[in-house]
Amino acid sequence: MTEPNPHKGWHSRGYLPHFDAANVIQSVIFRLADSLPSYVLDQAPDPRGRRKMADATLDAGMGACALREARVAGLVQAALLYFDGGRYRMLAWCIMPNHVHALIEPLEGNGLSAIVQSWKSFTAKRANAILEREGSFWAPDYFDRYIRDQGHFETSIHYIEHNPVKAGLAHDADEWLWSSAGRRGFGRTPGT
Repeated sequence: MTEPNPHKGWHSRGYLPHFDAANVIQSVIFRLADSLPSYVLDQAPDPRGRRKMADATLDAGMGACALREARVAGLVQAALLYFDGGRYRMLAWCIMPNHVHALIEPLEGNGLSAIVQSWKSFTAKRANAILEREGSFWAPDYFDRYIRDQGHFETSIHYIEHNPVKAGLAHDADEWLWSSAGRRGFGRTPGT
Protein backbone atom coordinates (compact mmCIF):
# COMPACT_ATOMS: atom_id res chain seq x y z
CA MET A 1 0.00 0.00 0.00
CA THR A 2 1.35 3.42 -0.94
CA GLU A 3 1.53 6.08 1.75
CA PRO A 4 -0.28 9.31 0.88
CA ASN A 5 2.06 12.11 -0.15
CA PRO A 6 2.32 14.59 2.75
CA HIS A 7 3.75 17.25 0.41
CA LYS A 8 0.95 19.37 -1.01
CA GLY A 9 2.79 21.03 -3.91
CA TRP A 10 1.10 24.29 -4.89
CA HIS A 11 -1.93 24.91 -2.68
CA SER A 12 -3.88 27.64 -0.91
CA ARG A 13 -4.84 28.01 2.72
CA GLY A 14 -7.53 30.52 1.76
CA TYR A 15 -5.32 33.38 0.62
CA LEU A 16 -1.84 33.51 -0.96
CA PRO A 17 -0.56 30.40 -2.77
CA HIS A 18 1.95 28.16 -0.98
CA PHE A 19 4.38 25.52 -2.18
CA ASP A 20 5.21 22.40 -0.19
CA ALA A 21 7.61 19.74 -1.48
CA ALA A 22 10.41 17.59 -0.15
CA ASN A 23 13.86 19.17 -0.20
CA VAL A 24 12.48 22.65 -0.95
CA ILE A 25 13.79 25.18 1.55
CA GLN A 26 11.06 27.16 3.30
CA SER A 27 11.10 30.31 5.39
CA VAL A 28 8.42 30.00 8.07
CA ILE A 29 7.12 32.52 10.59
CA PHE A 30 4.64 31.61 13.30
CA ARG A 31 3.47 33.85 16.11
CA LEU A 32 1.81 33.94 19.48
CA ALA A 33 -1.99 34.18 19.56
CA ASP A 34 -1.97 37.68 21.09
CA SER A 35 0.86 39.15 19.00
CA LEU A 36 -0.99 40.75 16.11
CA PRO A 37 -4.29 42.58 16.54
CA SER A 38 -6.66 42.00 13.60
CA TYR A 39 -6.99 45.73 12.93
CA VAL A 40 -3.32 45.85 11.89
CA LEU A 41 -3.90 43.55 8.94
CA ASP A 42 -7.23 45.17 8.08
CA GLN A 43 -5.48 48.53 7.52
CA ALA A 44 -3.27 47.28 4.67
CA PRO A 45 -4.73 47.31 1.15
CA ASP A 46 -2.73 44.41 -0.31
CA PRO A 47 -0.80 41.27 0.73
CA ARG A 48 2.59 43.01 0.53
CA GLY A 49 1.35 45.87 2.70
CA ARG A 50 -0.11 43.40 5.21
CA ARG A 51 3.22 41.58 5.42
CA LYS A 52 5.14 44.82 6.06
CA MET A 53 2.65 45.97 8.69
CA ALA A 54 2.69 42.54 10.35
CA ASP A 55 6.52 42.50 10.45
CA ALA A 56 6.68 45.98 11.99
CA THR A 57 3.99 45.16 14.56
CA LEU A 58 5.62 41.87 15.55
CA ASP A 59 9.02 43.53 15.94
CA ALA A 60 7.40 46.21 18.12
CA GLY A 61 6.61 43.48 20.65
CA MET A 62 2.81 43.45 20.75
CA GLY A 63 1.06 41.10 23.17
CA ALA A 64 2.32 39.44 26.34
CA CYS A 65 5.55 38.30 24.60
CA ALA A 66 5.64 34.94 26.39
CA LEU A 67 8.74 33.94 24.43
CA ARG A 68 10.76 36.45 26.50
CA GLU A 69 10.60 33.89 29.30
CA ALA A 70 13.86 31.95 28.99
CA ARG A 71 12.26 28.60 29.84
CA VAL A 72 9.67 29.05 27.11
CA ALA A 73 12.19 30.25 24.50
CA GLY A 74 14.45 27.32 25.40
CA LEU A 75 11.53 24.91 25.03
CA VAL A 76 10.70 26.27 21.58
CA GLN A 77 14.34 26.21 20.46
CA ALA A 78 14.71 22.59 21.62
CA ALA A 79 11.53 21.65 19.71
CA LEU A 80 12.83 23.28 16.52
CA LEU A 81 16.06 21.32 16.74
CA TYR A 82 14.65 18.00 17.96
CA PHE A 83 13.96 16.46 14.52
CA ASP A 84 16.76 18.30 12.69
CA GLY A 85 18.25 15.74 10.31
CA GLY A 86 15.31 13.36 10.71
CA ARG A 87 12.21 15.17 9.44
CA TYR A 88 13.87 18.32 8.12
CA ARG A 89 17.15 20.18 8.02
CA MET A 90 17.10 23.26 10.23
CA LEU A 91 19.12 25.91 8.40
CA ALA A 92 18.46 29.01 10.53
CA TRP A 93 16.08 30.11 13.26
CA CYS A 94 15.31 32.93 15.65
CA ILE A 95 12.89 33.03 18.55
CA MET A 96 11.66 36.55 19.11
CA PRO A 97 9.52 37.64 22.11
CA ASN A 98 6.24 37.07 20.22
CA HIS A 99 7.10 35.13 17.07
CA VAL A 100 9.45 32.53 15.60
CA HIS A 101 11.41 32.41 12.34
CA ALA A 102 12.65 29.12 10.91
CA LEU A 103 14.43 28.33 7.66
CA ILE A 104 14.00 24.62 7.03
CA GLU A 105 14.28 22.02 4.33
CA PRO A 106 11.54 19.39 4.83
CA LEU A 107 12.78 15.90 4.03
CA GLU A 108 10.87 13.33 1.98
CA GLY A 109 7.70 12.20 3.71
CA ASN A 110 7.44 15.21 6.03
CA GLY A 111 5.04 17.93 4.92
CA LEU A 112 5.61 21.52 5.99
CA SER A 113 2.23 21.96 7.66
CA ALA A 114 2.73 18.77 9.73
CA ILE A 115 6.17 19.99 10.85
CA VAL A 116 4.87 23.40 11.94
CA GLN A 117 1.83 21.84 13.60
CA SER A 118 4.04 19.46 15.60
CA TRP A 119 6.20 22.36 16.85
CA LYS A 120 3.17 24.39 17.84
CA SER A 121 1.20 21.57 19.44
CA PHE A 122 4.13 20.25 21.50
CA THR A 123 5.29 23.65 22.71
CA ALA A 124 1.85 25.17 23.41
CA LYS A 125 0.95 22.62 26.06
CA ARG A 126 4.29 22.86 27.82
CA ALA A 127 4.57 26.65 27.55
CA ASN A 128 1.10 27.09 29.06
CA ALA A 129 2.17 24.84 31.95
CA ILE A 130 5.39 26.83 32.49
CA LEU A 131 3.47 30.10 32.43
CA GLU A 132 0.63 28.69 34.55
CA ARG A 133 -1.96 29.77 32.02
CA GLU A 134 -4.59 28.26 29.73
CA GLY A 135 -5.92 29.06 26.30
CA SER A 136 -4.51 29.53 22.85
CA PHE A 137 -0.78 29.99 22.84
CA TRP A 138 -0.01 30.18 19.10
CA ALA A 139 -2.00 31.92 16.37
CA PRO A 140 -3.70 29.26 14.23
CA ASP A 141 -1.88 30.00 10.97
CA TYR A 142 1.70 30.65 9.88
CA PHE A 143 3.46 32.43 7.03
CA ASP A 144 5.67 30.48 4.65
CA ARG A 145 7.70 31.25 1.55
CA TYR A 146 9.79 28.84 -0.45
CA ILE A 147 13.36 29.89 -1.19
CA ARG A 148 13.84 30.58 -4.89
CA ASP A 149 17.62 30.79 -5.28
CA GLN A 150 20.96 31.27 -3.51
CA GLY A 151 20.48 35.03 -3.17
CA HIS A 152 17.06 34.55 -1.57
CA PHE A 153 18.58 31.91 0.73
CA GLU A 154 21.35 34.24 1.94
CA THR A 155 18.95 37.18 2.35
CA SER A 156 16.58 34.99 4.38
CA ILE A 157 19.31 33.81 6.76
CA HIS A 158 20.46 37.40 7.29
CA TYR A 159 16.88 38.57 7.90
CA ILE A 160 16.17 35.76 10.37
CA GLU A 161 19.40 36.00 12.34
CA HIS A 162 19.44 39.81 12.44
CA ASN A 163 15.81 40.21 13.47
CA PRO A 164 16.76 40.81 17.16
CA VAL A 165 19.18 43.56 16.06
CA LYS A 166 16.53 45.17 13.84
CA ALA A 167 14.04 45.05 16.72
CA GLY A 168 16.54 46.63 19.14
CA LEU A 169 16.86 43.52 21.33
CA ALA A 170 20.55 42.87 20.68
CA HIS A 171 23.55 44.83 19.47
CA ASP A 172 24.97 41.92 17.44
CA ALA A 173 23.07 38.95 16.00
CA ASP A 174 25.30 36.37 17.66
CA GLU A 175 24.47 37.79 21.12
CA TRP A 176 20.87 36.58 20.87
CA LEU A 177 20.62 33.25 22.71
CA TRP A 178 17.55 31.99 20.86
CA SER A 179 18.97 32.01 17.35
CA SER A 180 21.24 30.14 14.98
CA ALA A 181 23.43 33.25 14.57
CA GLY A 182 25.86 32.21 17.28
CA ARG A 183 25.96 28.57 16.17
CA ARG A 184 28.01 28.27 13.06
CA GLY A 185 27.08 24.70 12.05
CA PHE A 186 23.85 26.23 10.88
CA GLY A 187 23.28 28.53 7.96
CA ARG A 188 24.55 25.87 5.54
CA THR A 189 24.05 26.40 1.88
CA PRO A 190 21.32 24.45 0.05
CA GLY A 191 22.26 20.92 -0.94
CA THR A 192 25.10 20.56 1.58
